Amino acid sequence: MSRKVALFATCLGDQLWPEVVQATADVLQRAGCVVTFDPAQTCCAQPAFNSGYQQEAKAVARRFVEIFERADAIVAPSGSCTAMVHRYPHLFRDEPAWRARAEAVAHKAFEFSSFLVRELGVTDVGATLRARVAWHDACHGLRELGVHDEPRALLAAVRGLELVDLRTGEACCGFGGTFAVKFPELSTAMLDHKLSALDERVDVLSAIDSSCLMQIRGRLQRRGSRVRALHLAEILAST
Repeated sequence: MSRKVALFATCLGDQLWPEVVQATADVLQRAGCVVTFDPAQTCCAQPAFNSGYQQEAKAVARRFVEIFERADAIVAPSGSCTAMVHRYPHLFRDEPAWRARAEAVAHKAFEFSSFLVRELGVTDVGATLRARVAWHDACHGLRELGVHDEPRALLAAVRGLELVDLRTGEACCGFGGTFAVKFPELSTAMLDHKLSALDERVDVLSAIDSSCLMQIRGRLQRRGSRVRALHLAEILAST
């Protein structure tokens, strides 16, 4: 039986990387899902929450809950946004009614690769990409959601793809939302450490978060690197 999925585009997907959102929808459909998209959706509240604006974050989170609480499953091409939704019960810890609604939504919110592998049992989506790909373990996906093996299993099934082990794969890229704005020198130093492990074997550096990839792509371009930054969904949508 096909799964009905509500797609959460995320702010970066909507404003800067729409091709990731389209690729996510294409892959989910290829995996047998019925994908819906509510154009009324906005932010998950992560920027306000991480900046310490609790009340503003609650207002945005309430809107998210109202839009998505009737969905069977919510899938986002982002570990950080998914992790934020999983924090909703704590955000509303002093509001029992909203906490119950938030818990229900958090329970059915999934990061893209995790949903494919853990929920659908799918690793081969029929993708083909002739490239040597290194993987970046985005912090929220790895450390908050426990996403590690799922992207690698999906990449292993891509025809023509060679997965290259990156020594700094689990190191932070230095983005961290407002962290990169407040501490640009430190952020850049962290990213340069990560990129120091790249060599001539690598054609693509991939991740599950467009925020990390925005940071990585910008630095690669400044350094004149030929390495491309691609979201996992873009790779899996390749045929």
